[in-house]
Amino acid sequence: MSPNQIVYTVFAIVLIVALIFDLGLLSKKNKLVTIKAALWQTLLWVVLALGFFIFLLYEENKEVALQYLSAYLMEWSLSIDNIFVFVLIFTSFKVKEQYYSRVLLAGVLMAIIFRVIFITVGVELVERFSWILYLFGIFLLYTGYKMFIEKEEKKFNPHENKVYKFLNRFLPLTPDDGNGKYVIRKNGKPQYTILFVVVIMLATIDLVFALDSIPAVMGISQNRLVIYTSNIFAVLGLRSLFFLLRGAVNKFQYLQQGIAIVLIIIGLKMLGEHWINEWLDKNIQVMASLMVILLCIGGSMFFSVIKKK
Repeated sequence: MSPNQIVYTVFAIVLIVALIFDLGLLSKKNKLVTIKAALWQTLLWVVLALGFFIFLLYEENKEVALQYLSAYLMEWSLSIDNIFVFVLIFTSFKVKEQYYSRVLLAGVLMAIIFRVIFITVGVELVERFSWILYLFGIFLLYTGYKMFIEKEEKKFNPHENKVYKFLNRFLPLTPDDGNGKYVIRKNGKPQYTILFVVVIMLATIDLVFALDSIPAVMGISQNRLVIYTSNIFAVLGLRSLFFLLRGAVNKFQYLQQGIAIVLIIIGLKMLGEHWINEWLDKNIQVMASLMVILLCIGGSMFFSVIKKK
């Protein structure tokens, strides 16, 4: 086996074992997830992600490992924005709390499939047309600027979302939750429950967020291994993070500005990479990216907490 195959094999084994442990021991069907359980699940995924970082240090090299860690932290911080929208979706469709966990799991697994496709297409395009990285850089500059100057989040109405309107137009939907089922039969005909709608919306909304996060990760590294593993670890940890932070996510009022600064810096790095490579060693660039992410994201969250007292 090649070194890359070994890394991917270890990654797959770790994910399968973690999912079995998460679902079998820490999650029970249709049971409310407590803060304590959410904390343990979050720690599980964070420890696994950091453990994989240590594994990459030995199996690959310091540069790849630090790229992975930077990309993971970038994705993890951006996922907090997902939580705010997820809360709105659950509230708008009046999903019972006992179904949150299984609906989130289905949505997250679908989101991973979409992201893998999105990443594969993106990496292929960059490898064939390297100038696309400049477009990504401009896009990140624009996104970061818009994020930074927005005083308030635009109000998101799930019932006005195009995905919901599409499903409502082409599928027989029922406002029933089907006692936890995604499809039920009425008068011999299948009808899709509100839980089915929410799963599809969670997955597609995550893909919208990926339009920002994946170009940002590609600004840190174009290594497929780094992009795939950092994304999957961050998204799989999103479910437990949701239960841990859903009541506190709107308290981080300056997190948006912290993320915006990171996106702008990564966008500038992508646009000036040719000149940066002439002046700075790759290892120094990776360390600088990691420090910027930690400083901006951690600083914005800390400042939010201080301001909110």
